[in-house]
Amino acid sequence: MGVAVEAVKFFETISPVYQALIGTLFTWFVTALGAALVFLKRDINRKALDASLGFASGIMISASFFSLILPAIEFAEGSKIPSWVPVSVGFLLGGFCLRLLDRIIPHLHLFSSEDKAEGIKTNLPKTALLILAITIHNLPEGLAVGVAFGSVGLVEGSSLLGAVALAVGIAIQNFPEGVAVSLPLRREGMSPFKSFWYGQLSAVVEPIGGVIGASMVLLSKALLPYALSFAAGAMIFVVIEELIPESQSGENGDIATTGAIIGFVVMMILDLALS
Repeated sequence: MGVAVEAVKFFETISPVYQALIGTLFTWFVTALGAALVFLKRDINRKALDASLGFASGIMISASFFSLILPAIEFAEGSKIPSWVPVSVGFLLGGFCLRLLDRIIPHLHLFSSEDKAEGIKTNLPKTALLILAITIHNLPEGLAVGVAFGSVGLVEGSSLLGAVALAVGIAIQNFPEGVAVSLPLRREGMSPFKSFWYGQLSAVVEPIGGVIGASMVLLSKALLPYALSFAAGAMIFVVIEELIPESQSGENGDIATTGAIIGFVVMMILDLALS
């Protein structure tokens, strides 16, 4: 117990950049835990996968609103320009940037055939395209956690526990993402270890995004509402472009929708209870 208390005290004293790094290493670790399921199973029930994808979409929508958009609005209200201006600009930029990455980086969504690959045409194998799709997905999550830690103390009502709540929420929905990468790779004939390796590798970009997000905020307070809403716009793009369509592409639409509602409530409770 004493060790845990000392660890918390130490965490409170370190730079927000290091806090963001630790937070996103945790989200990466949970992705790796999900990917490790490949050592126990070769495949996953489609209903469970669709429910998990729906749950992840609910988490991300809720996190975008409660942990990013609302703090962005609160901070922007103290500036000389209308609060909706920086929040709208940041949100649109986040969506447009993800759209640009979506058009450039070759990738393949779950349950899609190779001829449906998006981005620049390439000869990359299907496994690599699947990994790249999840990697694009994970970048805004890392940014969101980083910006949340960087904003602690700068926005009225923001707290370290609130940033931790966002990291925990992202981590929760990262578990099924790790499963969603590793098990399809195993099903494609890849060995369990390689499937696990590539499954966890898809989230390595999150610590990078976390450090960038926290650094952006610390560089200039004026960037905070833009950075918060940018991360929200990027996450909402991922939800609408990827998670919701994939969760609804089978015959389990009601299950996926229920998962999304539960995910939204779980993240809302985390944010409101810990903020």
